[in-house]
Order: sequence, then structure tokens, then C-alpha cells
Amino acid sequence: MRPGAIVWRRFRQAGLPVVGLLVILLLAVLAVLAPWVAPYEPTEIDIDNVLSPPSLAHPFGTDELGRDVLSRMLWGARVSMSVGFVAMGIAVAVGLLVGSVAGYFGGWVDALLMRLVDVMLAFPTFVLILAVIAIVEPSIFTIMVVVGLTGWMDVARLVRAEFLSLKEREFVLAARALGAGHARIIFREILPNALSPVFVAATFGVAGAILVESALSFLGIGVQPPTPSWGNILTSGKDYIEVAWWLSLFPGLAILITVLSYNLVGEGLRDALDPRLWQTEEGLLYEQAQGGAG
Repeated sequence: MRPGAIVWRRFRQAGLPVVGLLVILLLAVLAVLAPWVAPYEPTEIDIDNVLSPPSLAHPFGTDELGRDVLSRMLWGARVSMSVGFVAMGIAVAVGLLVGSVAGYFGGWVDALLMRLVDVMLAFPTFVLILAVIAIVEPSIFTIMVVVGLTGWMDVARLVRAEFLSLKEREFVLAARALGAGHARIIFREILPNALSPVFVAATFGVAGAILVESALSFLGIGVQPPTPSWGNILTSGKDYIEVAWWLSLFPGLAILITVLSYNLVGEGLRDALDPRLWQTEEGLLYEQAQGGAG
């Protein structure tokens, strides 16, 4: 059986990670199709329906300006998903570069880069993000870059550990004997074999980036109105919690379900890609084949 088929079977058998994956795919489709599936424009103001409770016309109610909450949440999903994926893409790119260089070359290069990682980890990440956002003008692009550049350290440590384990393997020694350069060995030989833990870390990282963006928007220093995001919808809910419960409930549930789904997928990937479980799987398949042959 091919490795990809084994990973998918192990992932599928876990059950809950598949549910999380389906939820993520549904949210991604709704985010992409928001201009067509949202019943109203996200910035459309209706002063006759201010703080209206959920109804057939407005399934998630309206906010303090009469804007449809469902439409704003669908458009807000575009913001949250975009920030999560782009920020994690930046973090993975930086982490792969730092971790692979540190693990491959070792010595003073490794010591210098790992001390940089230690310095970055010494700062509370959210406080560091707040400090940077306070200096530059808050925008979606700024949040993506700042969250990405403050979230690469775990990826770097994972990649470094994989490189330290893989760089003395036979296939790497064979590549060196054939005259392959450092760049080819790093990016063509070792890195493809070191990506399994990166996929898992990236999945958890997307959930963390969505939480950070929501928290920043809730505090008023993230995505700025009138651009909708789940965090700034929650800000309105805070101000009207006693008379408009739906402004807090629905975006809060959206954040909870999204982050939980990514965490479930991450857990499923971690188990499906675990090499120790792979050895057990291969052993069982071999025994079944031997039994069938007998």
C-alpha cells in the first residue's frame, strides 16, 4: 500500500479529525463564495432594523447599525482564513529556512540561529505583536506579516531536529559523494523528508493565527471597521451584550468551531504521520499478507 493511502486511512479511522477537515472545507468554501452567498452587503446599513434579533430576514440578527450579522460573518471568514493561511505561510517559510540552515551546518551557525530563536521565544508573543502593531498602522496586511514573523520559532526547532537526524543518513552521504552542493542536499534531499512535523505544526499554527487576529480585532488594533472580521463583530457584542446576545454568540461560536476543527485536524495528522505507528502498520500489513498466503 502506498504511503499516502496509509496516511489517509489512518487519518480517516480517527473519526473526529475527518469532521474537523469537513468543517474547515465548508468554511473555506463559504469564505470564497461570500460575495454570492451572503444575503446582504457587509456594510449595508438599515436604520429600521437596528439590533434586530435573529429572524427569517436576518438569521443571525443585525448589529447596532442595522448591518446583517450573517453577511458580516461570511465576509469575516475571508479575513480570518486569509490571515491564518498567509501568516502561517510566512512563519513556515522563515522557520524552514532557519531550521534547515541551523540543522545542516551545525557548529557556530547552529548556535547563533538557535540563540536568535531563544531570544524570540523569551518575549511573550502576543505582547510583541501588540508592540509592533502599536508602531505601524493596523491593517490586514500588517497583521499577516507581524503574526507570521512572530510565529516561526517552533517550526524552526522542529526542522532543525529533523535535519540533525537526517543529515548523516546514507542517502545524504551518497549525495555528498556524488558532488551535490549544499543547496541541493538541503532542499532536494533532506527537506522533503523533514516536512511531516511541519505539516502538523502549520495546522496548529493556522488556528493560533486566527485566534490572534480575532483578539487583535476585538481590542480594536486589528482589522479596522468597516471591514468585517469575527473579532470586531465581537467588539460590538461586548457593548450590547445585555440587549443583543447574538452579536457575541455567533462570532464566538465561529471562532470556537474553527479553532477546534484545526486542532482536531492537527491531532489527526500527528497520529497519521507518526513513524512509530507507521512501523506498527507495516508490520500488521505484512502479517496479514503472510497469513493470507498461508
